[in-house]
Amino acid sequence: MDKASFRPIQSLHAGTAGNRPVKSNQLPRTPFSVQLQSAIQTNSQLSVSKHAKERLAQRGIEISQERWARIEEKVKQAKQKGVNDSLVLLKDAALIVSAKNNTVITAMGRHEAAEQIFTNINGTIVMEH
Repeated sequence: MDKASFRPIQSLHAGTAGNRPVKSNQLPRTPFSVQLQSAIQTNSQLSVSKHAKERLAQRGIEISQERWARIEEKVKQAKQKGVNDSLVLLKDAALIVSAKNNTVITAMGRHEAAEQIFTNINGTIVMEH
């Protein structure tokens, strides 16, 4: 029988990696707080559902950009207080808003809202001006 010959395997020191630079496939890291703030700002804009857009058009309800900005701010505040779905009462309109999804679900004139029962909301925002 032949004798087996053993040759030791040379290993590199863990720190040297053969003196070759190590390539990293990682993206530049940004702090979690920066990513979170970015996500919050992106989602803070109020969107209007197709249904709500149709209701606004049918009822001739026009809301200025400045007013939308105030509504967005109030919805943001309501969300921070734990509100998920809100009734937003304006001088001339009433909106049902999902604070959780930042979406206007439906809209009606204020006179229509006077005789309505609103369910499945857990907050009301009153904005007379």
